[in-house]
Amino acid sequence: MKYFTTICRALCVLALGAMLPGTVRTAPAADNEPPEGFVSLFNGKDFSGWKVPEGDGGHWKVVDGAIDYDAQSEAKGDKSLWSQREFGDFVLRVDWRIKETPYVNPRVFYILPDGTHARDIHGKEHRFALPDSDSGVMLRGSGKNQVNIWCWPIGSGEFYGYRTDPKMPPEVRAAVTPRTQADNPVGRWNRFEITMRGEVVSVVLNGKTVIDKARLPGVAPRGPIGFQHHGALRNGQWVSPPSLLQFKNVYIKELRD
Repeated sequence: MKYFTTICRALCVLALGAMLPGTVRTAPAADNEPPEGFVSLFNGKDFSGWKVPEGDGGHWKVVDGAIDYDAQSEAKGDKSLWSQREFGDFVLRVDWRIKETPYVNPRVFYILPDGTHARDIHGKEHRFALPDSDSGVMLRGSGKNQVNIWCWPIGSGEFYGYRTDPKMPPEVRAAVTPRTQADNPVGRWNRFEITMRGEVVSVVLNGKTVIDKARLPGVAPRGPIGFQHHGALRNGQWVSPPSLLQFKNVYIKELRD
């Protein structure tokens, strides 16, 4: 009884503090309003500053302050969304969420810390069938420099184009493989903070460092930021993981030193 009484008193004190005049409450930051030192690449209203694919047909759109994509762009060429400006060294913050995963991907690999795929006793790569959607944040104008967003067990944040490139040294492939899985469940928002200096990149996902100072040999010195299109719909059925995603709070700080 004494313990119960103590708990009740503590709860009452907390409640009273919340109601007292002058009590400081920290309000959540408003969407699409950049923090100090950053500028916003997306205004939450339209695609000012972005290149919507020609002939897209309205599949890239703005919904409730977020960039929304249904993975069905009608553009004949590149279907991804790119910034008009180019950037060199920067810190980029992007909030993203996967809306749904209607496609079951039969080709999900079990990725080892060195970036290779786990194999069975016969040397065959392990593959799993898992619900999946797929997109990414592309850096300096190339899909190879893509910070992956997907539902694989390894987690988002990897650089698939470098990890799977057999021409890359083993240390490069290992460094672009996520150190931990930090994704929130499908439907919830996530946050990337991507720091790019020269050919070196780090990725923090939801406060956890998943890529730490990895090298991207051959990366261009400058280029636009992009959000990747992925997926194909045939006869009303998805035949590859679709980029059913939303993006918001897209902020960048250019690094001059």
